[in-house]
Amino acid sequence: MEYSSSEDEELVEDFIDIEDDTGTENIDQGTGVMSSLINGVNPSDGSVPPTGNELLMAADVIGKNDEPHMGMEFESDTAARAFYNAYALRFGFGIRVARSRSERRKGVEVLVMKRFVCLKEGHHKKKPVEPSNKKKRKRLSIRDGCPAMMEVVRRGPNKWVITKLVLEHTHVIISADRAREVQLRRLSGKFQEHENQLQEVRRNVFGDTDAQGLFDYFKRMQSENSGFFCSIQVDSKNCVSNAVWVDARARMAYTYFGDAVYFDTTYSQNENMLPFAAFTGVNHHGDTVVFGCALILDRTESSYGWIFETWLAAMDKQLPFSITTDEGKGIAAAVAKVFPQCFHRLCRWRILSRCKKKLTDVYRRFPEFHDELKRCINGCDTVPVFDLFWGSILDKYGLRDDTWLQSLYEIRHKWVPAYLTSSFFAELSLTHRVETVSRFHRNNFSARVSLSTFITRFDQYMDGLYASESRKDINSLPPEQLLKTSTVLEKQAASIYTRAAFETFQVELIEALQHYAVKVQDGPYMKYYVERDGNPPTRHTVFYNVTEKKAWCDCCRFAFSGILCRHVLGVFILAGVIMLPEPCITKRWTKKAKMGQELIRLNVENESGSADSVASRYNDLVRDAMKCAEKGAVSAGSFRVAKEVLCKAFMEIKGLREKLNKDDVHSTASR
Repeated sequence: MEYSSSEDEELVEDFIDIEDDTGTENIDQGTGVMSSLINGVNPSDGSVPPTGNELLMAADVIGKNDEPHMGMEFESDTAARAFYNAYALRFGFGIRVARSRSERRKGVEVLVMKRFVCLKEGHHKKKPVEPSNKKKRKRLSIRDGCPAMMEVVRRGPNKWVITKLVLEHTHVIISADRAREVQLRRLSGKFQEHENQLQEVRRNVFGDTDAQGLFDYFKRMQSENSGFFCSIQVDSKNCVSNAVWVDARARMAYTYFGDAVYFDTTYSQNENMLPFAAFTGVNHHGDTVVFGCALILDRTESSYGWIFETWLAAMDKQLPFSITTDEGKGIAAAVAKVFPQCFHRLCRWRILSRCKKKLTDVYRRFPEFHDELKRCINGCDTVPVFDLFWGSILDKYGLRDDTWLQSLYEIRHKWVPAYLTSSFFAELSLTHRVETVSRFHRNNFSARVSLSTFITRFDQYMDGLYASESRKDINSLPPEQLLKTSTVLEKQAASIYTRAAFETFQVELIEALQHYAVKVQDGPYMKYYVERDGNPPTRHTVFYNVTEKKAWCDCCRFAFSGILCRHVLGVFILAGVIMLPEPCITKRWTKKAKMGQELIRLNVENESGSADSVASRYNDLVRDAMKCAEKGAVSAGSFRVAKEVLCKAFMEIKGLREKLNKDDVHSTASR
């Protein structure tokens, strides 16, 4: 059978599955084996996209002599799809995912099966057409019941196996050469479109001055502050793609409060905003602290990967316990690569904000819906209670078939607090949102401004944050003015916690007085049931070890926020514990958070992080100098002491260097 060139291209366009494997975001980085070989991109080194010839060779490189067979194994379902897609590309047909299945394992939904089929599998189902005056193009369905398929099933960690396989097709297959020719043509068009978009972003950010303003800012900051870190990524045309910068104050703050990090990409909500992102956290007062900044011109996985790795290098490869980001395939993939040991959470406040846009009609008809949804998300402290509340909302408002809410529920383990009790997020309150740089964006940039103006205002904003933190460190109310009970526990907490942390503890303590604890088991770990007003649905289980002075509650509030929950405090009251045990006090919430030892965090294995390296010693000294400056600026007296100590240290170091230089000269002369 023969086809004309145009007919041939239409067939190939139908047969080749482009949407998931070569979207704009995946052009630069992709996922799995197929995309990695096509791209030749290493996210960490900022490599540029591949040439057309490299793309043309990709299908031959991947699985050239391989055909799928029963029992064939893959590391993941993504790798299986990449393999089958490469196989399909070589033989001139397209694929799609027809079915997938998940199972609940240990309380978590786990994907266990995926079936990939030929694009011509199945038969077209006609949809009812509403009357309209507009003429619509009639498209013939390409589906004709082709049985070709490959099904993979999870058989263990990093092990997926082909369990069903049909290789025969019921239709004519386009030649591989012709398929690749059209595929490349379409890919080239996508690359060009992506490049055009990037150039438009650059013009919007830099105007006619290119990036000179950014370079000048970096030079000035480095001359004023030797602890300032900056890095710029350029593309093949030597144009700026992305940038990261971190000042000494941010690096110092990270040593104290870098256990939970939020990557704030507020700019993506408004096209008028500059593509600016910030790494932020929460200090001991419950306020925002900035850990670094980024300019993101190229929003792809490889770009996010470079930004994350560059920022992490500035922080001496010290990993946080958790990182919170916005939704996005590129960000998610980059986080998985750069922060594999950290818990990745999606920002629930951003998700709630999107709900207003996705469910506009529901919000308009039911004004009480938003508050009820927030109570469900933030107020449920266990999984069963959340699931029950969520289901009741869907039934009450007739939203069982809403695809948006269904998609949110499928990923609930990534953003709903009840599912996130095993990791630390530095949240004192679930109902009160810590203001990140989003408020700064809203207050300052209703329209686009120049990059230099933006950076100047943001520097002023950061100065304000540090000044506010210093004021709160110095000006603290006497603990007696804050007390609401006569318990020793409250007096102790008021003396050690910052005001923000104490007020959170105080709420839990007052609630504990309304709860009833009953011991149900003796032993090394005594077991208690704690509930409010004799109401079984509010029951929680607490284990308390008297010897080790440790307590654990199934609400996991302490693990999530670092503040004891009402249930553990209820057990302490019953057991006669009058002072908070040391293991139950999280230092990062105390008035001494910035004294003594810094946070203990995960470390990325890297030779450059060796204590013997110049970079490591330099960073260590910068941190110590920042501590000295922080305490020395509090008063005129402490300022004089700090200056004297620093000057004395500098002169001693200078003298040591001069002595070493003289010894070197004498040693050379004697040879």
